[in-house]
Amino acid sequence: MTESASQPVFRFAPSPNGYLHIGHAWSALYNQRLARESGGRFLLRIEDIDAGRCRREYDDAIREDLAWLGVTWEEPVRRQSEHFDDYARALRTLRDRGVAYPCFCSRAEVARAAAAVPDAPRDPDGAPLYPGTCRGLDRSEIERRLASGREPALRLDLAAALALIGRGLSWREFGEDAAGRVVAAEPGLWGDAVIGRRDTPASYHIAVVVDDALQGVTDVARGRDLFHATGLHRLLQELLGLPAPRYRHHALLLDEAGAKLSKSARSKSLRALRAEGAGAAEVRARLGFS
Repeated sequence: MTESASQPVFRFAPSPNGYLHIGHAWSALYNQRLARESGGRFLLRIEDIDAGRCRREYDDAIREDLAWLGVTWEEPVRRQSEHFDDYARALRTLRDRGVAYPCFCSRAEVARAAAAVPDAPRDPDGAPLYPGTCRGLDRSEIERRLASGREPALRLDLAAALALIGRGLSWREFGEDAAGRVVAAEPGLWGDAVIGRRDTPASYHIAVVVDDALQGVTDVARGRDLFHATGLHRLLQELLGLPAPRYRHHALLLDEAGAKLSKSARSKSLRALRAEGAGAAEVRARLGFS
């Protein structure tokens, strides 16, 4: 495992597909505090690769809300939509190494195939693992489907990738304290994951490892809901020759029903709290950053 010994670099990387809530505020403040305590740098990254859901008004609101909270960051801010070429190069590298293949299956087709198998395995996000339908397509069949106008996604050939690496992978996990431990990576939990989507130039998994490497991020502090994704990210880092950051997967803030805060669940936004008269100092104190 390769780790950088340079000045620590932390980042907060929200998607502009809704307004920030207090869970985002906690993560941003936590990353900023870690950067300050370590004498490191703090970056803001806008993960707007999903053009169908991301809006510039949310991008502007993110910066406004963070500034209101007292969070400061280095300029310029990296926006994923301005770096599609970086992701295309990474995907081309994986294809050239023989560990990626085009997949013409729709989500509905994958779901139907999984439904036909009792207790079909699922990935950590709950989606059915891909059964490998397109993995063995020959060149002529791929070209025939492309000529007919069918647009493929790009999937990681997990078995080929693991064989190419030829060894187990791990990462350094620091949790929410200073006591680090080595965690064995389990990329196999994701099967032949999608790494290049039809509707966007790359998947989250490719974009995040490429962005972290190009920005020199040495420490990734993010929610526990992404803990298992780190196993897949470690595999992609190794395949692409990218350094491995140190990781901290922190607890998530929950609502009164015990569910995690999220934009999709319409958790109360920072803007709504502001409209109700809450002050930045009050919110910071509530989150333990007085």
